[in-house]
Amino acid sequence: MNSSKTCDPDICTLRWTAGDLASLNWRDFDRTAKFATREVVRVSDDLDVWDAWPLANATGAPVSWRGGELWFALAAPVDGDPELRHGLARIHCFHHVDGAFRHLGPTLPEGFSPGSREWSGCARMEDGRVALYFTAAGTQGQQGSVNRQRLLRTRGALSDGDRIFAGWEPLEELIAPGTGPYMCTDLPGGGIGTIKAFRDPFAWTTAAGREMLLFTGSAKTLSDPFNGVIGLAELDASGAYRPLPPLIDATGLNNELERPHIVAKDGLLYLFWSTQASVFTHSVKAPTGLYGAVADRIEGPWTLLNSDGLIFANPQDEPFQAYSWWVLPDMRVTSFVDYCGIGDPDAKEKPQGRTHFGGTFAPFLRIELDGANTRLA
Repeated sequence: MNSSKTCDPDICTLRWTAGDLASLNWRDFDRTAKFATREVVRVSDDLDVWDAWPLANATGAPVSWRGGELWFALAAPVDGDPELRHGLARIHCFHHVDGAFRHLGPTLPEGFSPGSREWSGCARMEDGRVALYFTAAGTQGQQGSVNRQRLLRTRGALSDGDRIFAGWEPLEELIAPGTGPYMCTDLPGGGIGTIKAFRDPFAWTTAAGREMLLFTGSAKTLSDPFNGVIGLAELDASGAYRPLPPLIDATGLNNELERPHIVAKDGLLYLFWSTQASVFTHSVKAPTGLYGAVADRIEGPWTLLNSDGLIFANPQDEPFQAYSWWVLPDMRVTSFVDYCGIGDPDAKEKPQGRTHFGGTFAPFLRIELDGANTRLA
């Protein structure tokens, strides 16, 4: 079964299916080059870094800040097992200047978030202030479910002094977990790649002025463990976000369509997401990579890029080299260095994982877009 479209008065949802990925068996899709040793530069010996995004304007382009750009990324103290970083993650700030990233410290004050850790989101300038959208995971003190995920926003002014920010406004919860067609994540059990999703908020303003929120979600279904979606909500007249049908529904195919975001180019909207080989249903062999779709407007209908959605994958002999790709309006693509020198997916859980884990910003890539066709530049 190939992709289909389900439309209601608001949104035309694209169903992404195993049939769409059949084309990977015969087409020559792009793979990135292997990183040279000199290209992998740790920001800090004591800090692992992953999942990055810039302070951006309304188009998603990084804004100028102190001679460079202000970036955000998840970070955690170096641990013997890199996979444990997800339980320690906080959002940190980085100064991107002269082609390098310099660590500036945590973004939010200790204890500001209601979660036990902070996960990915986005940041953009709104009416002269920084609006930080992010995921709070778990609860402070780890009381309750460790899998609980909440979509939050705070705003703050940039500082003219030594500090980065002049302070933050009280947090707003944007949409309640379990609302509309989306599953609540406050469930027991589940590990990396198998827990259900309600995270990675991304704010987008349409040409008509509609304020939309994209996020990584899970469909409210008990019939299939692979029920990943790219969720959508819209800010209504009351100032609250109301849930809409998902943009992409991968039920039966994939469990996690992570870090969705949109870039406008040549009159079209390009929707991008990252996913890993390990979260596809067991009957599907698809690589870890950057995937996407294109439409005339956010309401759809959406068309998979390159007929199956895949834009590029990691090298054949470095299947974990990088992850969490983020496309900028100038077509630069950032990511982080994941595991290098490991060809066996199961080896990530073994003690040598620390030896092979990059935990830093990856070299920028660049892609080219031509309607529904894309390629590495």
